[in-house]
Amino acid sequence: MSGKPMLYGATGCGSAVVEAGFILAGEGYDYVEASPWEPSDGLTALKAINPLVQVPTLVLPDGTVMTESVAMLLWLMDRHPGRLGPGPSDPARASFLRWLVYLPAAIYPMYTVRDFVDQWVSGEKATGELKQSTVNRILLCWKNMEAALKPAPGAWLLGTPDLTALDLYICMMTRWTPRRDAIRAVAPGIVAVAERVDHDPRVVDLWQRHFPDAYKDL
Repeated sequence: MSGKPMLYGATGCGSAVVEAGFILAGEGYDYVEASPWEPSDGLTALKAINPLVQVPTLVLPDGTVMTESVAMLLWLMDRHPGRLGPGPSDPARASFLRWLVYLPAAIYPMYTVRDFVDQWVSGEKATGELKQSTVNRILLCWKNMEAALKPAPGAWLLGTPDLTALDLYICMMTRWTPRRDAIRAVAPGIVAVAERVDHDPRVVDLWQRHFPDAYKDL
C-alpha cells in the first residue's frame, strides 16, 4: 500500500459519500473501482478482503478493514475534529448522529433489496411489486426526515456553519431512485440542500464523476 487508506468503491454508489468525506477532511486516499456488477481486478481484490463484496470497503494503512460508510465518516471525524460535523460538545451533535445513522439504517437497505431483487423474489409481478414497495418506503423516510428537520432556505441541513457528512449523504442518496423530482414532492427542503451541495466547489468534480448527466441507477 501507499501509506494512504485504500477505498474500494463503485461509480454512482455509496462510496461517493466516503470520497467526499476524505476531500472535505483534507486527507489523501487511494481509490480502486470495484463495481459488484462488472468483473474486474478491483472486484477480485475486494472479494478477497470482504466476502460480502460491499462498496465502500476501506483498508487502512495498518491493514484494518472497515465497512459501513457511517463508520468511515466517523473515523474521519475523529481524525479531523471540526470537520464533517459538530463535535461532542455541540448541541447539534445528537441530531447529527441520529440522522447520520438514519439514512443508511432506514433508507439504504431498500437499495440492497431493489438492486438485487431477484435474490428476494422471483417472477415479473413479484419483482415489480417489491421494487415499488421499496420506492414507497424510501419516500416515506424522506418525508419523515423533512418533517422533523424543517430545513431552512439557503442553509445546510442542521443549520451548521459549513456542510456536514449529513449534507453529503443527502446529496448522494437523493440522486438514487426514485430521484430528486419524486423526493422533492415530499421533501422539498432536503432536495434544496442537496442541490446546494451539488455546487460546492470542493466536491463538484467528484459528483460529476459519480453522477454524470447520463447517470442511471438500477
